Amino acid sequence: MFQKAYKLSLEIHRLSLSFPKHEQHELAAQMRRGSKSVCANIAEGFGKQRISSAEFNRFLGIAIGSADEMRVWCRYCLDLDYIDEAEWQAWRDEYVEIAKMLHGLRESWN
Repeated sequence: MFQKAYKLSLEIHRLSLSFPKHEQHELAAQMRRGSKSVCANIAEGFGKQRISSAEFNRFLGIAIGSADEMRVWCRYCLDLDYIDEAEWQAWRDEYVEIAKMLHGLRESWN
């Protein structure tokens, strides 16, 4: 799941650099941060899993929230015509799958 989230984050980062200049400090920057947050929180949670089960769960929860947030930002991109419907569906589906995987991991961990 980390690899999937990381690959998607790179794709979003690269594409967001082509957004209009007025979006570079708004939507594009938020998407870059949000997509990276999914990866970073998965990594940090895994790093802390042996130290604290509660911390592991907390970071997985943050990653789930960031994945859900990214679906909103992706929808904004579609509605603002920065991406086409196929790109939006692909990104949305990837984040739905990542969130499901994270939920499954949290459930199996508890």
